[in-house]
Amino acid sequence: MYIKIYFDDKPVYLCNEIDQEIQEILHHPEAIFIDEISSPAINSLLHEIKKETFHAGVLIHSNLEELKKVFFKQFDTIEAAGGIVQNDQHQILFIFRLNKWDLPKGKVEKGENYEQAAIREVEEETGVSNLHLKNKISCTYHTYSAFGKNFLKTTHWFHMNCKGTQTLVPQIEENITELKWLNLNEIDIPLENTYASIRDIIEIFRKI
Repeated sequence: MYIKIYFDDKPVYLCNEIDQEIQEILHHPEAIFIDEISSPAINSLLHEIKKETFHAGVLIHSNLEELKKVFFKQFDTIEAAGGIVQNDQHQILFIFRLNKWDLPKGKVEKGENYEQAAIREVEEETGVSNLHLKNKISCTYHTYSAFGKNFLKTTHWFHMNCKGTQTLVPQIEENITELKWLNLNEIDIPLENTYASIRDIIEIFRKI
C-alpha cells in the first residue's frame, strides 16, 4: 500500500512494502529511495526534489500511518474536498482555471465534513445544484509553496450526480473562466492539460 504525493508533477511515494509498481519506479536512475523516517532523511529528499533530474522518491516504513505522520509534519497541512460530477448523460463536469483543466474542489471550512465541503465547493465553483453524492472515490495529495511556507493539501474526492438541465456559472473570483460537460471518450483532451493528481483521480474513477 502507498500514498502518492505530488511536488508539481513529480511523485513521492510513502509505502509499507515494495510492490511491482514501486519496484519499477526504483529502477529509474534518478529515483531516490529512503528507508528511514527521520527528519534529516526527509529533508534530504525534499532537497533532491528541487533538482531538474529528480524522477521520483520512495520512502518505506512498515507502519504507513506513522510514516505519513512524520512526513506531513514537514508541511502546513490543508484539507480540501471536491467532486467528479456527472449529469444524466454521464458526462463529467470540468472547469478551466489558470490555463489548466481541473475538477471543482476547495478547502474544507470549519464545522464541515468532507461530504458537505465537496458539495458546497462544486456548487460555488460551477453553479450546479441538487447534487446527489454517491460515494467517495479516493484522496489525492499535492504540495505547493505560498507566503514563504510549504503546504501539503489532501483532497477528498466524491462521485456526484446532478439531474436535469443545469445552468453553469463559472466562479470568476476563483479564476474559473470556463465550464464544460465532456463525455468519457472526450476527456483525454483536457487530461493532456491538467495536473498529475487530476489524471490519477480520473483513472481511479474509470476503474470503479
